[in-house]
Amino acid sequence: MASSSDFVQYIVDQCAKAGDITVKKMFGDYGIYCNGKIFGLICDDCFYLKPTETVRPLLRIVDMRPPYEGARDYFYIGDVDDRDYISLIVYETCKALPEPKPKRNRKDKKGL
Repeated sequence: MASSSDFVQYIVDQCAKAGDITVKKMFGDYGIYCNGKIFGLICDDCFYLKPTETVRPLLRIVDMRPPYEGARDYFYIGDVDDRDYISLIVYETCKALPEPKPKRNRKDKKGL
């Protein structure tokens, strides 16, 4: 079951205080980004946050689940209605994650 566009937009709105939030459709569900850095997934109308040790103590409930079959465990965030809380854990997650690798030019890939 894919996520509804209403739920995806709701999560984007809830995270808005953390930075520039965008989503990209991936494998039938969504990757969610803050300032260009992927920090979580939205799958089957559920919100999952990449696990980081700095965010673990901020979570109200630590619930680790795979967002889809065969995936690594992510923090499952069941309480998505507190905008300040969601924005805080998203912001702190993004601070803890490494910067994305720069994309290589297509011309550079042809030489491989």
